[in-house]
Amino acid sequence: MAGKIICVGLGPGDPELMTVRADRLIRSAGRIAYFRKAGRAGQARRIVEGMLAPDAVEHAMEYPVTTELPFESDEYRNTLSTFYDDWTDRLVALAQTQDVVVLCEGDPFFYGSFMHLHVRLQGRATVEVVPGVPGMTGCWNATGTPITWGDDVLTVLPGTMPEAELTRRMRDADALVVMKTGRNLPKVRRALAAAGRLEDAWLVERGTMPGQRVLRVVDAEDGDCPYFATVLAHGKGRRPGREDAP
Repeated sequence: MAGKIICVGLGPGDPELMTVRADRLIRSAGRIAYFRKAGRAGQARRIVEGMLAPDAVEHAMEYPVTTELPFESDEYRNTLSTFYDDWTDRLVALAQTQDVVVLCEGDPFFYGSFMHLHVRLQGRATVEVVPGVPGMTGCWNATGTPITWGDDVLTVLPGTMPEAELTRRMRDADALVVMKTGRNLPKVRRALAAAGRLEDAWLVERGTMPGQRVLRVVDAEDGDCPYFATVLAHGKGRRPGREDAP
């Protein structure tokens, strides 16, 4: 095999927060692959706009329509599994002749879709992963307040979890990040309230990207939450010189 498959983490969304290595690989790539929904340019592709070589060949990996299927259903899992199987075969074929750069928002190994390709590619192609700044770091910096203090324990939860489990884990958390909020915002809000964390929780939409918005969760509308949205509750650990801190 003459080429390899290189997944580059794009960081939280602002192209200037991409690593130097990722920038170099993207600008020199002859083949670029990226995930997107059918009919849309895709967030990963938007981030690299203006960076691709004029002769770069693009491969849009379009997700199958799954929004009408229950997340826990066998049909949902089988549909996505077939999609990842198909694109694994395609990427292996493309890498027979030259490198293929796969784009991934945030860090590829932190809730990144590339993970599903990575496990399938083992033993079939040479794979390299370039780390990226996780999206949640851009979000908590947007609030202007440190997410953790002293010996705070940071808990990261996917908003797709059952409400009772979200509540339990939120109640035990010092500092809290909820990923995959989007359509799960009403459930996340209820869990925060049950855990006693609603009043100090923040919602960051499109962190570091155009249209970024930072607001308290209590002020957010349930039906107006984009896919790229993260809920945060800052830790309150003790700080040097602030022995009276909560």
